[in-house]
Amino acid sequence: MGTASAVWPNGMPSVGQRARRSRLVTARDIERFTEMSGDRNPLHYDERAARETRFGGIVVQGGVTSAILNAVVAEELPGPGSVFLRVNWSFRAPVRPGDTITGEVQVTKVREDKPITELETRVVLGDGTTVLDGTAVCYTFPLTRERGS
Repeated sequence: MGTASAVWPNGMPSVGQRARRSRLVTARDIERFTEMSGDRNPLHYDERAARETRFGGIVVQGGVTSAILNAVVAEELPGPGSVFLRVNWSFRAPVRPGDTITGEVQVTKVREDKPITELETRVVLGDGTTVLDGTAVCYTFPLTRERGS
């Protein structure tokens, strides 16, 4: 068994490999994120105050927007057992309740000696507007699964 096989028991990702995942963002997502984080910024709740900003209305928290990338990384690529070691993200446009967002990742570098993957990342709206972009570095832990799981 080569080094890469021992480090990546479920298969090493390939440079250029891509994955994506979409979901509809709702007002309930704002409420759930507030319950977890305590973020009660009026931009997320006060329509009048939010309308008077350059956003022109209610926007969801950045944590809601970026969470789609957690799902892509953990479920798709690099896959189960993966966690972020470092992210460098820029938020480019607002996401509003009712928007469908798509998180996309593309592998730019893979280490053979450690299960570390570098990714280009982005989140886009249904109309193609990029709302978040940047890079991420992930570490993938080998997981043993229980029989029948």
